[in-house]
Amino acid sequence: MKTRITTLATLLAAGFGPALAQTPPAGTPPSPLSEAQLTWQQCQRLAADNDARLACYDRWAQQQTLPAAVVPSAPPVLAATQPPAPVDATVPATRVVSVAKEEGCRDRQYSALSRFWELENGSDCGTFVFRGYRPLNVSFSTADSKPDTPTSPAAGHTGTYIPYQANEMRIGLSVRTKLAQGMLTQNDPVKKDSLWFGYTQQSTWQLFNGDISRPFRTTDHEPELMYVYPTDLKLPGGWRWRYAGVGLVHQSNGQSLPYSRSWNRVYLMGGMELDDRFTLTGRVWQRLHESESNDDNPDIANFIGRAEITGRWNLSSENTVGVTLRHNLRDSGKGSIRLEWLKAIGDSAKSNLRFHTQLFHGYGDTLVDYNRKRTVLSIGLSLVDF
Repeated sequence: MKTRITTLATLLAAGFGPALAQTPPAGTPPSPLSEAQLTWQQCQRLAADNDARLACYDRWAQQQTLPAAVVPSAPPVLAATQPPAPVDATVPATRVVSVAKEEGCRDRQYSALSRFWELENGSDCGTFVFRGYRPLNVSFSTADSKPDTPTSPAAGHTGTYIPYQANEMRIGLSVRTKLAQGMLTQNDPVKKDSLWFGYTQQSTWQLFNGDISRPFRTTDHEPELMYVYPTDLKLPGGWRWRYAGVGLVHQSNGQSLPYSRSWNRVYLMGGMELDDRFTLTGRVWQRLHESESNDDNPDIANFIGRAEITGRWNLSSENTVGVTLRHNLRDSGKGSIRLEWLKAIGDSAKSNLRFHTQLFHGYGDTLVDYNRKRTVLSIGLSLVDF
């Protein structure tokens, strides 16, 4: 308390002294107020000196019960205090709000990429919570041709003919969880980096092929480790670069020779968005070297590719279209294109269930068919970002 009184006395001497030295007009009754009238805004601006601010608030509260006095010019310490800088109106509200709400990564005040990767404190859902990664789906698919006999340049990796049908069912499972967060961003009031583990599995089921007892033709497994760092860089045309990252992924089909296929990659990734209408994400990867005796598919990158880019356009709250391009970054130009249309089932603000149509053309539809070009149409249901 002594410190507050001393600080207040200093303020009064510096800024209110001249007012106290004035002599009131003749006939004016003496005022019980011995200092100039304060305002709470003046006290608020003393953010740099806690003792001065508290003393100012104490005096302001006392003055509320006393007759008003003429308020002189603000003392120098108050006059020099500038109001906070105005908020940049060009920055969307999703970049300003950083206080988490109950919905967290479901809160639609944040953008799609911010919710998906939990890039901000307000879009954070915590660690070790299971979330969707790629869509969970069940679909019927038909191809332009029956699956060919699997082959590979590796010795002992060419299979035998099996009478598979072109029509089959597809079942996709994909989940992820955040292992850690705030490793580099630490106490940043807005941004939050994160480390994720994901697992994706895609199975093709010869459900309509009773002649060979309806087997599962392939099941591809893809565990993945991803680090994501948030950014918010303005780009031409109103686009914003939202994140960069690095990852390590293994993909294999879990089969024995001659059908075993597998490879390991490291990749760089990034994503940008335009409002809530468009998102553009991409990856470029490098295959990790394997010895000749362990390499099931030495030429796989020449077919499936070395880079991919995905664009999504939200036509409306119920309809989204997307395209994914993969390229081997070689003169041969091999790779693939995938076109998608997802339509919400039910209330799009509450339901993550989608009617899903997909058209694929190129190499790598499944891992065992990595070097076979196919055109496949799939229609079914997907659960996205649950």
